[in-house]
Amino acid sequence: MKKLREGYTTGSCAAAAALACCLWQRDGECPRRVEITLPEGRSYAPEILSHPDGSCGVIKDSGDDPDMTKGMEIISRVEVFAKDGDIRFRAGEGVGTVTEAGLKIPVGEAAINPVPRQMIEAAVRSVFGACAATVTVSVPGGAELAKKTFNPRLGIRGGISILGTSGVVRPMSEEALRDSLYAELRMRAAQGREELLFTFGNQGEAAMRRIFPEMCIVQVSNELGFMLDAALELGIRHLIVGGHPGKLAKVAAGVMQTHSRYADGRREAIVTRLALMGAPVELLRGVQQSVTTDAAMELIHRAGYEGVWNELARAARQYCLLRVRNEVGIGVVFADGQGRELGRCMEDER
Repeated sequence: MKKLREGYTTGSCAAAAALACCLWQRDGECPRRVEITLPEGRSYAPEILSHPDGSCGVIKDSGDDPDMTKGMEIISRVEVFAKDGDIRFRAGEGVGTVTEAGLKIPVGEAAINPVPRQMIEAAVRSVFGACAATVTVSVPGGAELAKKTFNPRLGIRGGISILGTSGVVRPMSEEALRDSLYAELRMRAAQGREELLFTFGNQGEAAMRRIFPEMCIVQVSNELGFMLDAALELGIRHLIVGGHPGKLAKVAAGVMQTHSRYADGRREAIVTRLALMGAPVELLRGVQQSVTTDAAMELIHRAGYEGVWNELARAARQYCLLRVRNEVGIGVVFADGQGRELGRCMEDER
């Protein structure tokens, strides 16, 4: 298999652009390239783009990772003051502002994460020492792009976040997704929420809102096992796990990472529960041969075995309880794509 090429984070780009901006002010000429040391130890020497207002930009190179910010320009503008002092950060065009408590950055601050802030500060300090400065980071097009990210769920308004911990983007890594999921869960925990509803995606959230309009809903994508671990760690006391059988039936088979490339087990779980209910072989065979879960659901409905969803909810609940060592109260609810409840097994049931 071809080795995939690594890339660089928006934080690395912003830090390199900030260094170039400082060197331009000090030396009177914008450098064509600058070199910074990334948190993981390697060097990064991108080409610099200059702008008439004195700001500098770097084109985001994500390597072979299908990153949404790939090819976008990350721009930094540094205003340096004569007196010593702190370095302040501002959100320019396309960079978001934090509006909800519980994230790593305080409310009202630019959505520039702690490690990128450290990298940018190191770049400015390397040129201007202890001088106070204001760094404005911009990403043209970032406001529109942010609508496709987790930022609206995290209370980050107006643009994307400037991210990175190692400074490097590793292709096809699930780390960034897990970081975003964990950030939302940590924020909800910090807000004092001890009862949450986990669902898998937008369709599941829409369905669950019809059934539980007052619940705080957190999307977990395919990372249910990871998010159950995180809920236990963060002190969440009560959870409902809800969604369509296309995902949730996998959980009833003990699958905690529900992406199709890892495991399936939907039909096997449904067939097993139907068989234990005494369903006819013709139905079992029809479900097993169904290409989609929706097709299996229609067969089950016509045969009058819709009680299977309660049985599957009970099985899924038991696997979730095992994952959290019975230290979090858990209920499970199956629903169809229109938000109609199919079956449930709640926290006080056995």
